[in-house]
Amino acid sequence: MKKPTIQKRRTGERGASMIEFTFITFTLVPLLIGIGVIGVNLVRTLQTEQLARDAGHMFARNADFSATGNQQILANIGSSLNLSATPGSGSSVVILSALTYVDKSACATGGAVDSHGNPSGCTNFGKWVFTSRLTVGNSSVRSSAIGTPSGVTINSDGSIAASDYVTKAGAVANFSAINPYKNVSGTITGLPSGQVLYIAEAAAQEYSLPPYTGGSTYAFGLF
Repeated sequence: MKKPTIQKRRTGERGASMIEFTFITFTLVPLLIGIGVIGVNLVRTLQTEQLARDAGHMFARNADFSATGNQQILANIGSSLNLSATPGSGSSVVILSALTYVDKSACATGGAVDSHGNPSGCTNFGKWVFTSRLTVGNSSVRSSAIGTPSGVTINSDGSIAASDYVTKAGAVANFSAINPYKNVSGTITGLPSGQVLYIAEAAAQEYSLPPYTGGSTYAFGLF
């Protein structure tokens, strides 16, 4: 009579263990998936940072990214992030911007000065503005953190005419990290007049695996 009792206990213990294991699995499997997703996205973040650096170095050295050949080179560099030279394709984007500070010299270049050389009609005097904008890849992945030129004519090579960027509000960038040139009692700070800043932004869709959904990685380089 005792042996059946022992067998019933062992059977009950096995059933309880299965239930416990099931509950642990419900917690453990999502945790393991999450660790895997985070690990992959950490790698993508590093790749995004490298892409922004590489694109920025080329852009600052006057690489013409309006040319198909250079776009393809950039796409090859960003192939691990599925960067495509075809607009709207792929799962990453590179946004290239050139900025300048509008001072008296810039106003004169844009023809917005009076007969004495003082700003006249130079709406963007004292502001950072876009002088160029080019986008390679899928622009829907992420928009630029410093804004997008609007109401201005962007030429086929990405450049914006001085007459536009000194007078049109849509050319103003969301940027104020660097002070313009100043000479106070012989102490010089900021950038010289006419200095151009080159900014490369890169973004890529994150890896996602249910129940985890991804956003996008982002990095930028200032040159």
